[in-house]
Amino acid sequence: MKELDKKYEHENVEKDKYNEWIEKGYFTAGDTSKKPYSLVIPPPNVTGKLHLGHAWDNTLQDIALRYERLKGKDVLYLPGMDHAGIATQAKVEERLRKDGVSRYDLGREAFLQKSWDWKEEYASHIREQWSKLGISVDYSRERFTLDEGLNQAVNKVFVDLYNDGLIFQGYRIINWDVEAQTALSNIEVIHKEVEGNFYTFTYKVVETGELLEVATTRPETMFGDVCIVVHPDDTRYSHVIGKHAINPANGETLPIIADDYIDIEFGTGVMKCTPAHDPNDFMIGEKYNLEMPICMNPDGTMNELAGQFAGLERFECRRQLVEYIKENGNLVSIEKHVHQVGHSERTDVIVEPYLSKQWFVKMKPLADEVLKFQNTDEKINFYPERFENTFTRWLEGIEDWCISRQLWWGHRIPAWFHKETEEIYVGLEAPKDIENWRQDEDVLDTWFSSALWPFSTLGWPDETVDVQRYFPTDLLVTGYDIIFFWVARMAFQARYFKNDRPFKDVLLHGLIRDEKGQKMSKSLGNGVDPMDVIEEYGVDALRYFLTTNSTPGQDMRYVPEKVEASWNFINKIWNASRFVQMHIGDTFYDIEKANLSQVDRFIIAKFNSTLEEVNRNMEKYEYALVGNALTRFVWDDFCSWYIELSKSGLQSDDEEVVYATKATLYTMLKNILIMLTPFMPFVTEEIYQSMPETKESINLEVWPNTIAIEEKGIEEVSFMIDAITSIRETRAQYDVKPSKPLTAMVLDSNDKPYELSSLIKSMLENMAKVTLSNIDENALIQPIKGGAVVLIETELVDKEALLEKLTKEKARLENEILRGEKMLSNEKFISKAPESKVNEEKEKLEEYRRQLQLVLNQLK
Repeated sequence: MKELDKKYEHENVEKDKYNEWIEKGYFTAGDTSKKPYSLVIPPPNVTGKLHLGHAWDNTLQDIALRYERLKGKDVLYLPGMDHAGIATQAKVEERLRKDGVSRYDLGREAFLQKSWDWKEEYASHIREQWSKLGISVDYSRERFTLDEGLNQAVNKVFVDLYNDGLIFQGYRIINWDVEAQTALSNIEVIHKEVEGNFYTFTYKVVETGELLEVATTRPETMFGDVCIVVHPDDTRYSHVIGKHAINPANGETLPIIADDYIDIEFGTGVMKCTPAHDPNDFMIGEKYNLEMPICMNPDGTMNELAGQFAGLERFECRRQLVEYIKENGNLVSIEKHVHQVGHSERTDVIVEPYLSKQWFVKMKPLADEVLKFQNTDEKINFYPERFENTFTRWLEGIEDWCISRQLWWGHRIPAWFHKETEEIYVGLEAPKDIENWRQDEDVLDTWFSSALWPFSTLGWPDETVDVQRYFPTDLLVTGYDIIFFWVARMAFQARYFKNDRPFKDVLLHGLIRDEKGQKMSKSLGNGVDPMDVIEEYGVDALRYFLTTNSTPGQDMRYVPEKVEASWNFINKIWNASRFVQMHIGDTFYDIEKANLSQVDRFIIAKFNSTLEEVNRNMEKYEYALVGNALTRFVWDDFCSWYIELSKSGLQSDDEEVVYATKATLYTMLKNILIMLTPFMPFVTEEIYQSMPETKESINLEVWPNTIAIEEKGIEEVSFMIDAITSIRETRAQYDVKPSKPLTAMVLDSNDKPYELSSLIKSMLENMAKVTLSNIDENALIQPIKGGAVVLIETELVDKEALLEKLTKEKARLENEILRGEKMLSNEKFISKAPESKVNEEKEKLEEYRRQLQLVLNQLK
């Protein structure tokens, strides 16, 4: 038997355990004698190391899976990582730039090799962090979104969707990242409030000479203007429809057309139309078959259409162009204008609406299918439930998804163009006469492969044993901020290709913020490295903090003092375990053979009710409530009370009493460790292995059941604890030292002496340092829960201080009684409030009246 160190030191406790667990295969799935339970890890990007949000995400997953494993399930926790197209390519290119090299210098193949080198480097960092966090993944099944098997799945999905008419190529206005020089989908754009300008210019009507005032926030796009648009019912401008106006940016003549898209009330009611640089203008361009000239290069500089401004960066062009228009007398005004401007999620540059030929997925048919099944038993269950509304609303308003990216790092699109005819061939294999074809240079959006993650990782498109056994997965744990990015995409791909949901439950958590509630970011310098926290407090303390300080769907603040509080809780468990070890040694005490005392039965009853509460909340993923229940039971009931009360049983001359006490200590500690091990696996393993008659590892244990006991006498123990607490509070209140003996008397709710058994009377006197005896009516009266009171001698109490206290208490109780009477005389309250609430208020009122009478008696 291993003896516990005198002091809890997390460094020693957590050392080497994880590698041993992995080597012994405790987390390897595949036991077909058990019911399966599966979860695929939300794959972290290979762009860097894990942050605190990852630690929270992974710990929540691990708790759920360790719990299911203890309940006898064959658990698959599948690890993997995401190639993160744009983000990883940007990191690799940044590294190359430091060496004075570009990806074009290297060429595609050499650049991809550099990217794979990066992946291997950062994948090893991530695995190291997973081991530090102690997550129980099955490494034998680890996947990567760009591995060969995933590539086969991605190609099949692309080809099938294309053949089914759900993928198409076409010109659309897309979000263009001028730094990464790639298209972005709508959800890869973050809108930020930016203070810009509203520029109003004059466009001269050729035929009449009059001036039309036109406003824009993006003057640099004026080189792509193809017409001026007014509303057909706007009487101010009906006479100029069909005429022409001069573009003040380049002197070109633009036709004036009419369309009811124009809002007569907005601005001047006159709009310039730039179809290649604005999504709304694009629709007008399509409607009237207008030209769609692009005036900007992919890198955000102006092209030859900008004339003298060609080659300028877009915002520098804006500055110089406005000055040019002003010099020519065509500037009317510049007004400050605060508006939402799209920024690239990855590079943070302002996104440019840009006409481009891209690949798209028709989303509506796919989304409709998911929505249909959200009204059946095959729905995805959201925790918290309110996020289902977020999910369905987005699907209902869904737009086509731009899936092509102008990158090299990613799944290359399985489409080829004939070199002479430009015929398109889409297939799993390249065309046979490959020399006549060129493959599309673009790759697919990262989320295209991530959307297949719940089944592609299991070996699909082959119908593998793992696909048949573990799909659909049971649970997804992820942040609420990627419902659109990932959850919805997995839902429609699983429905289309597997005719099923990807997972049964989704547990959504929020963001981790700093102590002030600010989002953690590099720019603010308020990020926290989980590895630093682990070094200072240990991973068990971090895990317990992360999972018991926030309810599902809510953000959490990182507060070091709360991590320290978790460490203190673990230290409390450690010291309690050493007490148990000291008394039971290496002997196993069987609780089924014990003749339990009422004190033993009391702690077992507390354990039973705690276990029921824990089970109920574990099933709902309410880990904060589980933490509350466990902390209350372990700290208060077991450590603070039962261990103290057990000293009497341990010192008894009766061997049966000693055996029962030791059996209870052993059983309670073992069950505490099993209930806590999903949250804090390292320290529970260390303590567990120090106990006699246990398995090789706590990972092989079984989740506990309630213990059948006789209820007789349990209530008396609870009463004794309340009485001891009341007496101790009185000592503290009146500064009476514990060493000073007191005389006390306990009365029940009918003001009659409380009949205590000899054991309980002895324990109460010993622990409260009192002698129970009759006391005269001048005693200090202290309430106990349930309406009972304890009378304590007043000789040691400062009478003036007591009088002042009682007077204040009298005023407080009178106010409470007044409030209660007023509430219960209010007909609206009585008629509208739940019956339970009304009864609760009535009970409180009666208790206040009883307490007031006690105070009045004391004041006499």
